[in-house]
Amino acid sequence: MYARQKHDKLGAGPLCGSVVTLKVVAPIALLALILSLPSRATTYTLTDPQQQVIGEDQQVVTVYEDTLYDLARKYSLGSEELIRVNPGVDPWLPPTGTVLTIPGRHILPPGPREGIVVNLPEHRLYYFPKSKKGQPQQVVTYPVSIGKMDWHTPIGETHVIAKQKDPTWYPTESVRAEHAAAGEILPAKVPPGPDNPLGNRALRLAAGQGTYLIHGTNNPIAVGLAVTHGCIRMYPEDIEQLFPEIPVGEKVRIINEPMKLARVEGELVMEVHPPIDAQGQTAPVDVEQFSSHLREVAGPDVAIHWDYALEVLARADGLLATVGLEADLNDAGPDSSGQN
Repeated sequence: MYARQKHDKLGAGPLCGSVVTLKVVAPIALLALILSLPSRATTYTLTDPQQQVIGEDQQVVTVYEDTLYDLARKYSLGSEELIRVNPGVDPWLPPTGTVLTIPGRHILPPGPREGIVVNLPEHRLYYFPKSKKGQPQQVVTYPVSIGKMDWHTPIGETHVIAKQKDPTWYPTESVRAEHAAAGEILPAKVPPGPDNPLGNRALRLAAGQGTYLIHGTNNPIAVGLAVTHGCIRMYPEDIEQLFPEIPVGEKVRIINEPMKLARVEGELVMEVHPPIDAQGQTAPVDVEQFSSHLREVAGPDVAIHWDYALEVLARADGLLATVGLEADLNDAGPDSSGQN
């Protein structure tokens, strides 16, 4: 059994189609294990057309070999998504026997349930395949990486214009210039293979005159972060699963919804992720806008626990919380845990 060693903090690795250097001091065996672990993207059947919440949270107990990065991949999460809900746990060296929360519950994104929907603050992609006649609708969800800083992922509706296996990467002049400024010379062409940051599958979008992709990666440890040049990056096994299901012309909708709300069995449930601006940077919370939206969804018949709702907003850890109850069911506020 290999010895566990401390890893350096991940560098701010570049982007959609970029060569990423990982600063690690772990044994090669550990890095190979992390890169090879399968994820567990799940298909959910919507038994009710009005269903708003899917999945379930769970807990796992760490064993000696675990890191939060390999567990994130195993449970179809982005690395930051798992780290955020387990504050204070060393992501590289969680003590053996640590009880971790695995966030698996999600409120479905607002809007039409068709094609691909990517919610940027959530760093998550939802795919709604066309239902067969007489069969309930399904949804599959995957963690993704998005654009960072000035290299933002576009918001709005677009569609898939091309599909490619084993893509060649042609870094743009702006990407090459950025790397050159950091002392790294990128070739004009990177062929398919382990050094290609596009991975082995790519879906080209109409957005940006075809410059944006949904693609795999040769750096799965960074999935879930804002580290791309605007593209949407997936775990290798996830893009391999999604790729054959997506026809050219498939609709893609990219949204920026840091707060999602749902009414479930008399409860008002909220899911909050760190807000981002159009450039992929963390943005300040607009409390007034948040409150207005919460009141609108709640309606006049829901008693909102405002102190707790603001606490959940500030925490922005993605865990679902009950922040209100229908007044005719229970005049009391949510319990102290706030968990649904």
